[in-house]
Amino acid sequence: MSGEPRVPAARGTTPAYGPCVLLKHGEIFLKGHNRHRFTERLHDNLRLALRGIGGSTWIKTAQNVTVLGGQVPQEALVERARRVIGFNSVEPAVRVPSTLEVITRAAVEAMAARPAGSGFAVRAKRRDKQFPLKSSQLAGHLGARILEEVPALRVDLTRPDTVLAVEVDRKETYLSWTRHPGLTGLPVGSSGRALVLLSGGYDSPVAAHRAMRRGLACDFVHFSGAPYTNPSSVYKAYALARELNRYQPPGRLHVIALGKAQKQLAVAGAGRLQVVAQRRLMVRTASELAGRIGAEALVTGDSLGQVASQTLANLAAVDEAAGRLVLRPLIGWEKQEIIDAARAIGTADISVLPDEDCCQLLAPPRATTRAGLPQLRAVERRLDLDEVTQELLAGVQVMRPGEDAVPAAPSCPAPV
Repeated sequence: MSGEPRVPAARGTTPAYGPCVLLKHGEIFLKGHNRHRFTERLHDNLRLALRGIGGSTWIKTAQNVTVLGGQVPQEALVERARRVIGFNSVEPAVRVPSTLEVITRAAVEAMAARPAGSGFAVRAKRRDKQFPLKSSQLAGHLGARILEEVPALRVDLTRPDTVLAVEVDRKETYLSWTRHPGLTGLPVGSSGRALVLLSGGYDSPVAAHRAMRRGLACDFVHFSGAPYTNPSSVYKAYALARELNRYQPPGRLHVIALGKAQKQLAVAGAGRLQVVAQRRLMVRTASELAGRIGAEALVTGDSLGQVASQTLANLAAVDEAAGRLVLRPLIGWEKQEIIDAARAIGTADISVLPDEDCCQLLAPPRATTRAGLPQLRAVERRLDLDEVTQELLAGVQVMRPGEDAVPAAPSCPAPV
């Protein structure tokens, strides 16, 4: 990185030091005796994120900190690490031997690259209690030497332009002056596996990302309106799943053609219940699929009251048909909050692309906001739901976004 200090060798040692990245752990530091399991999962996910980076890398653990380095540019390590859920911050750093002379010289050279007139502060942490200076003494010593050798700078302990963080371990010390926010949360996979009902809108991808941040590894299921809609929604779901897989060990995308089953519900007289009835069929089918792939819960992008199908009564009616726990991470979110989150995680530009959403297929002009279970069950009794569900699952198409090629466009009849 620009302004990287040239690290001098301590007398009598080999200068096997240099740039690295400090990854501060998130809430896993609160875990007790099983903290090591969360840390191992976090490191497994980090190794996956480093695949194909173009050079050798190494990972080591300090106290509630992971240190990352390797024979690749520091910027590349930072970019990969910022995708990994579970780190509080990602800090480009320099690693030097834990001698006062070397630490001082590295600190001075780091601050020499700061703009003239800017304020700085030194924050020191002495993990090795055998180090001759206490944390406050080390911070004072480094601040004084920086002012002495870089007089164009000024000390500002209240609102500094640059904070030089110095962390002293027994054999090596880390100096950093840039801090990128991490994704925090629990390591993906530490809470189990979930199946996300992935549409093409803003909501469900954000819900998936929130579920990942609570430690859930996610697979995806997308219900298309085929054979009565074109494949545009499948392409969107694939692109969304591929973007979301940047944050986790890649999950699979299951595509289920729902069009014929939707038509069966309409013929059975669903009427104003059509939207809720097909949502019940979706969660019923997704629950069966979840059981086959080892997912313990479903995740949806529902937000209370956002649309007619997401009233309290309708959500309860949908839950009654599910054979798995249904998680709704966005239940209390406003639409603008969801859109802002979609932009932050990189899915918004995909979600705005046009498509033919299966939820609009055969939807009534006015959907009910209070679907009654007796009426829904009466419609469903006119179908053999077990047979319908098995037919849907028999035709499932499984993809691996981010690993396989973009799916070929299937031939579909013109929309009705």
